[in-house]
Amino acid sequence: MKIKRIVVLHGLYMSGFVMQPLCTRLEKTGCEILNLSYNTLDPNRQAIFNQIDQFIGDKPTAFVCHSMGGLVARDYLTNASQQSQHVEKVITLGTPHKGSAIAKHMHDKGLDGLLKNSVEYLLSETNTWPFSARLYSIAGDLPLGLMPLLQKGSRSDGTVLLDETKLKGMAEHKIFHRSHTTLIYSRSVMDYIIEVISRDT
Repeated sequence: MKIKRIVVLHGLYMSGFVMQPLCTRLEKTGCEILNLSYNTLDPNRQAIFNQIDQFIGDKPTAFVCHSMGGLVARDYLTNASQQSQHVEKVITLGTPHKGSAIAKHMHDKGLDGLLKNSVEYLLSETNTWPFSARLYSIAGDLPLGLMPLLQKGSRSDGTVLLDETKLKGMAEHKIFHRSHTTLIYSRSVMDYIIEVISRDT
């Protein structure tokens, strides 16, 4: 069934504004877009879920999420509202599905004040994707950021380790030579997202 609606979720310290260029491309698919801004340091789960439920209704839906946004999408699917049954695809960009090594490092150093309530998402550890919605996980391997300093020789987008973006049960894992933030603005990443959304399955 063809996707009719797309929920877009941004990452930590960001807002829907940074996702706007991607949303502009997505609108050309003919889908309705919800570019949802939320407080990443103090996410109001119920308010977020209610907005998403209201937007989805009973229409086939995809999620496109950057970083922490992918963890919010997972939490939404775990909550298992009636509307969440209409989510067919979840596309994540640089999402630390297995938990964030950088967030753990900040937590261990007593820097929780910089993360506040985002830690409940960023420190959650999982290895599987148990949902009927298909997961397409996009990762970057251009290490511009703190990660090369924290874990020398690691493969990352500078913020999220490549391994953190992989889960058992995902439909596809795709690597682009981009850094964590530039994944959002990459034309080739956008092309891939639109190709995934337009697939019949």
